[in-house]
Amino acid sequence: MATSPPYPTRPHTSPHWWQRTWVRYGALVTLLALAGLVILALVREQTGTQGFLVGLGLAVLPVPLLVAAFRWLDRVEPGPWRNLLFCFAWGACAAALIAIVANSFATRWIATATADPAGADTLGATVIAPVVEESAKAAAVLLVFLFRRRHFTGIVDGVVVSGVTATGFAFTENILYLGNAFGTDQITGDSGIASVTAATFFVRIVMSPFAHPLFTVLTGIGFGLAALRADRHRLRRALLPLAGLLLAMGMHALWNGSASFGEYGFLAVYGGFMAPSFGLLTWLVIWTRQRELGTVRAELPVYVMAGWLGPAEPYALGSMRARRIARRHAHRHAGKEAAREVARYEAYATSLAFLRQRARRGRAGADFAVRERELLDALWHRRGVARPALDHSARATAPPVPVAVQPWAYSHGPYGPGHPATAPAPYPAPAAYASYSPYEPANRQP
Repeated sequence: MATSPPYPTRPHTSPHWWQRTWVRYGALVTLLALAGLVILALVREQTGTQGFLVGLGLAVLPVPLLVAAFRWLDRVEPGPWRNLLFCFAWGACAAALIAIVANSFATRWIATATADPAGADTLGATVIAPVVEESAKAAAVLLVFLFRRRHFTGIVDGVVVSGVTATGFAFTENILYLGNAFGTDQITGDSGIASVTAATFFVRIVMSPFAHPLFTVLTGIGFGLAALRADRHRLRRALLPLAGLLLAMGMHALWNGSASFGEYGFLAVYGGFMAPSFGLLTWLVIWTRQRELGTVRAELPVYVMAGWLGPAEPYALGSMRARRIARRHAHRHAGKEAAREVARYEAYATSLAFLRQRARRGRAGADFAVRERELLDALWHRRGVARPALDHSARATAPPVPVAVQPWAYSHGPYGPGHPATAPAPYPAPAAYASYSPYEPANRQP
């Protein structure tokens, strides 16, 4: 006899066309591409073709270094490259376009209203530009926070996302400034080390390539702190990003206004505020990164006891040096694909540790069990490649442990003079790992 299901079923309905993933990605890519074409035309119109090419060649120099630095900070739990590509494209195209249009409109309006073009330029640089530019860059951080929440779990993620966005914005802005400086040199005939181009390059590329990332990182820290808060503290979660954004605007305004503080105003702000702030934030991010590694070492042992991980894995996964050695070991013995699998294993294990920490603190979402199972399955299917590599790295990086042994223990042991009287018992392997071969996927199921 047929029985009705214990819960009502809903007919399967396909999503509307505008809800499909490829439609959303296509619309986003199209939007950024159009913004890029418009900003390209605007910058080229202001700088000329030669100025644009010179500015492009000089502005691109700090970009690989800054992106590599932010990617290094994200090595504990690396996010997908597509998030960073979106952030850089948003900063270089969308945010830069918003800033150029809004700043120009506001400055012209103030100059017309006050009949004081010089005062309008100063007000635009110190008040309008920081508000517009930091808000435009913060939009990318907000979008990643809302729609890529799984990859936005703390302060380091906020720093990386905001820093890469600001790097893209600074790249476009530097093209504009350096291109205009080159045009000025062409008119005046200056060249060499005394040229406006050389001075602009020294100030913007050599001395302060970190300026825009430093401002926007404050917004990213605000979003990172919001990601660490429980869902029930909604007002606090909303105020933290806003506070970070206001701090970013304030620091940006101080930096832009330093030129109006007198002959040595720029150097005073740079040496007394910007450089110390950069050092302090760098220390904060690195300290947070080390805390994340500590979280990995503290949260994963429970999965060792359950048989999902090997006994040495929490230690190896909690050390960046051990992780690197594991990837090299896998590459040396099984090739590039094995090294990539070990890297994925490390990333999944880190995500699992952070997920469990959030659950233990009451901040896990309703999909905790589903997400935990997904991560455990991903680890299980890669254990044949990753576990021997991590075991090797754990042995290679383990600190020596001094053992105090009585003199008589070396006299009459079964291993002869000079050896311990008893041998250490081997660590019992979980039953789930009873059979597997290194670098070959195991077939046994948990």
